[in-house]
This record gives sequence, structure tokens and C-alpha cells, in this order.
Amino acid sequence: MNVQRLNLGCGPHPPAGWINADSRAAEGVQLVGDIRDGLALADASIDYAVAIHFLQDLHWPDIPNALSEIRRVLKPGAVLRLALPDLDRAIDAYRRGDAAYFYVPDEHARSIGAKLVTQIIWYGSVFTPFTYGFAEELLENAGYSNIRRCAFGETTSEWPDIVALDNRERESLFVEARA
Repeated sequence: MNVQRLNLGCGPHPPAGWINADSRAAEGVQLVGDIRDGLALADASIDYAVAIHFLQDLHWPDIPNALSEIRRVLKPGAVLRLALPDLDRAIDAYRRGDAAYFYVPDEHARSIGAKLVTQIIWYGSVFTPFTYGFAEELLENAGYSNIRRCAFGETTSEWPDIVALDNRERESLFVEARA
């Protein structure tokens, strides 16, 4: 069986064995372009997809269309796995006074409030923060079903290697949904 798996926002070091998509060309990136312009893939051609720390870099009005475009290329019942910066965890760390939670060095932000904001917007690259409830609502509105929050390295799908690209365990929330 020839399984087609899509890695959206793969970055400059794409893993082998995936259809790697990114806005910038790099060795191993098969699909170069902006998801807002569509994916150069046939309808219902992908068995499962991952988007690891990708959606938060889109402006809020672009996310529903991006999720719909991903759903278009997924086979019926196929799985989408998202990893997103977890706004709730960041807020909880802020409320606890846990400055060590944040990856922002003191020379960039000294107070915990400055660290919170800097991490949430990650120096201006993050346009849309996420909570699980927000991700769930966006996925429902885009026509996905069986939306589940997962732990790092845990899947609810029949594809055990869908978690192979999981990273940033401490700061991320993981969500799976069916097309």
C-alpha cells in the first residue's frame, strides 16, 4: 500500500518519506508555495497530514480557508494532526510566576509579563495564538469530525507514525481530527 502523508510547514530540514510542503524552497521540499493559494495536490489524495507549529503563523482570517484546503486534499476519514503553541499553558505559567517556562531570555524580556507576550507572539512571527477550544471550533467549522486532544507522542489514529514529527512537548498542544 502506497501511503501518502503530508507535512505542512516542514521548514528547511524536511524529513524523508513525507510530502513536504513549505513556503520556502529547500532540498526535500516537494511543494513550495503559500497554502492560501492552494496546495498542488489532487482532491482526496492524502492518507494523513501533520502541521507542526504551522497554523499560528497564519493570520486569523486565513486559518479557516487553510483548514478547508487541507481537508480538500485529505481522503475521506483521513487524519490531520496539529501541534500548536498552547496559550493556556503559557498563561498558567505566567499565573504561577514560572519564568523558567518561557524560552525568552532575560536580555529580551525581564518581567514575566514581557516573557509571556514575547513567547505568545514569538518575536512577531506568531499571528494567531491557540487554545484547544479555539482549534476545536475552527476544525468543526471547516468540516472535520472526531476532534481529539492528544498528548505528545500519542495518537488516536490508525497511523502510529503520525506522531513521528511531534516536537516542542513542553509548549504545545496536539490535536487530531478526521476529514
